[in-house]
Amino acid sequence: MSGGLVLLILLALVAVYGVFIFNQLVTLKHNVGKAWANIDILLKQRHDELPKLVETCKQYMQFEQETLEKVMLARNSVASAREAHNIPALGQAEGALRLGLGNLFAVAEAYPELKTNETFLHLQARITGLENSIADRREFYNDSVNVNNVRVEQFPDTLVARLFGFGQFSLLRFATEEKQDVNIKQLFNQ
Repeated sequence: MSGGLVLLILLALVAVYGVFIFNQLVTLKHNVGKAWANIDILLKQRHDELPKLVETCKQYMQFEQETLEKVMLARNSVASAREAHNIPALGQAEGALRLGLGNLFAVAEAYPELKTNETFLHLQARITGLENSIADRREFYNDSVNVNNVRVEQFPDTLVARLFGFGQFSLLRFATEEKQDVNIKQLFNQ
């Protein structure tokens, strides 16, 4: 009788421990979702602000259509990847957009009227602030993904993760161009 009771207590402890692990994995999964939602909001805000910036620049930069078009194409690529929740494509598109914005702001230096335009200055500051916020949120997202991915691989968490279908998430990686030094001379010679 006491052997059966010990076995019952052990099974109860294993079940309680399994529920504890399950709840922690649920929390980690939702943290990744929350981190992605934070990025998504900022990307949407930037998506909405970029046409205003481009339109303001068009008034001054008649000869820089190619730079403006590249920014808008990159904006559309980011939006497509964001809507599809395609993390690898989003990383590539973000790199192209950041490069395009860098080129746009560098080219804007050649237009004194544009540099003093209140709307341009406001939009430039707003987009720069959004870029910084996106960078912070990407770091938080990658941290959340890393914690989740480690937990679903650790024993005994991996047993519960496999049993209930908890999986890994993709890190938001940066394009190779985004990690390289910016060639300022090339930006001013465009």
